[in-house]
Amino acid sequence: MSGHVAAIYRHPIKGFTPEPLAAVSLAPGQGFPFDRLWAVENGPSGFDAEAPAFVPKQKFTVLAAIPKVAAARTRLDDATGTLSVSSPGAPDLSVRLDEPQGRAALEAWLTDLLGDEVRGTLKVLAAPGQHRFTDHPLGQVSIVNLASVRDLSAKMGVELDPLRFRANLYVEGWPAWAENDWVGKALMAGWAQAEVFKPIVRCVATHVNPATAAVDQEVTKALFDHYGHLFCGVYVRVTAAGPVGLGDAVTTPAMDAQPAPELEPGE
Repeated sequence: MSGHVAAIYRHPIKGFTPEPLAAVSLAPGQGFPFDRLWAVENGPSGFDAEAPAFVPKQKFTVLAAIPKVAAARTRLDDATGTLSVSSPGAPDLSVRLDEPQGRAALEAWLTDLLGDEVRGTLKVLAAPGQHRFTDHPLGQVSIVNLASVRDLSAKMGVELDPLRFRANLYVEGWPAWAENDWVGKALMAGWAQAEVFKPIVRCVATHVNPATAAVDQEVTKALFDHYGHLFCGVYVRVTAAGPVGLGDAVTTPAMDAQPAPELEPGE
């Protein structure tokens, strides 16, 4: 079954602005380039940079906990390491997150922006090595099928912005919801080879409109009401390195569908 890459996005800071890309290189055991490299701790999270391990997203300033995070517009210039951030009514800020003073300036700026919604001291954390602040410890690359988003939109009677689902790759050309049956299947994305790991279980972060920062749709309820699940998208693990660009084919060979994994509550 074949589709093509319609969009590529990275999210340099967990929970903040998606950034479009024209191409990316993927490799086994490596995080998606410049994706979830940083996270903003909302009170002590227990994260240890010397022994990096998965930390639940509730420990960070993310849309699921603080919808107003979407009001902060961030942009990383990876050539210079400079992060630019802006929001209506707030002063623009440009900082380097590899410098202590830059992280401190961003922490102060976000504290002012988020106000009473901050539950603890904000602290910018950097992901060491190939660690990434993903929503699942093995969720290397996330893919969303745009036909599935359109089908859900039609069921809800609204036009959902696919960016609500914060994926790395958005694919056009697959039948709606076909991806839910691909656990264990091999997949080619551009020249990279991968294996579908698991469906992505959605949370209330999808209720937040990425353009307005308003909670305006009950996406999780609609998923359950119309389909009996909370899935939208899949995580894949890269098995052979290669580049992926806009328009590249994303194919999965015909093979028997594997049973969906048993999911823990909240995954």
